[in-house]
Amino acid sequence: MHILITGAAGMIGRKLTQRLVGAGALNGEPIDKLTLLDVVAPTAPAGGACAIETVAADLSAPVTATPAIAPRPQVIFHLAGVVSGEAELDFEKGYRVNLDGMRALLEAIRAIGDGYRPRLVYTSSIAVFGAPFPHSIPDDFHLTPRTSYGAAKAIGELLLADYTRRGFCTGVGIRLPSIVVRPGKPNQAASGFFSSIIREPLAGMDASLPVPDSVVHTHASPRAAVGFLIHAAGLSREALGARINLSMPGVCCTVAEQIAALRRIAGERVAARVRPAHDPLIARIVEGWPQRIEARRARELGFKAESSFHEIIRIHIDEDRGGSFVA
Repeated sequence: MHILITGAAGMIGRKLTQRLVGAGALNGEPIDKLTLLDVVAPTAPAGGACAIETVAADLSAPVTATPAIAPRPQVIFHLAGVVSGEAELDFEKGYRVNLDGMRALLEAIRAIGDGYRPRLVYTSSIAVFGAPFPHSIPDDFHLTPRTSYGAAKAIGELLLADYTRRGFCTGVGIRLPSIVVRPGKPNQAASGFFSSIIREPLAGMDASLPVPDSVVHTHASPRAAVGFLIHAAGLSREALGARINLSMPGVCCTVAEQIAALRRIAGERVAARVRPAHDPLIARIVEGWPQRIEARRARELGFKAESSFHEIIRIHIDEDRGGSFVA
């Protein structure tokens, strides 16, 4: 099996690559080759029996998508994208990367023809939904995004559904909740503070909280996100049915509950490193996001996330901090 991962240099891309290389197979089929593509050259993990090719290129350019698809990878994980805050601040870049990149990929697949029909797993977002919301977002809630990022993701879902309907690919879109705790440096995602208020205090640093601690949101760990992707790649067309874009499950809690979980695990001194610092742009963006995600269909199809935010923090400490933190 040949697998292509776009956005492979990103956090989820790196963790997905490591999981696939470690397993050596996807859904029981041996992996012969991995192609890792991103605007910066992804790092190939050590070990593993499969061949690994790394490509540094911009997917939104057709000259990139066409050669990437030419070897006919059987499975494509499309993770490449500009994060929410950056897409809101830079309108042209957001649409070029998040929408034009998706279209270039789909068109490169369609151009091959000759029976080529890869499984395409697309990472969408709960930002495709917009207020006003019911208490919990059901599977059939309409797509009314309130950010340019969410709009591009919603259009990507529609394109994926249509290209799948026309038989050019077998697609499945997974709407990710906020993925926390993200290791490494902060990025420009509007949701980044959900990670920083845990990650930085555990590293001995202060963290800014740009929204009220009453904000409610749904989260899943990077481990769960990788699990979503792998599970999506193995779903049959029959199991998915006509609606191929799914909202993923997660842990719904307030920011105050996040900090309380941090306090229980690491103590008051660590939790006190979270400092309120209101940011009007971040607050406006987050205000337009859904809070609770029903994810009934996803759960019925076997997608699984954590059961508590406490568990999400423990995963970060164990997998990204070597089991320790700065008290």
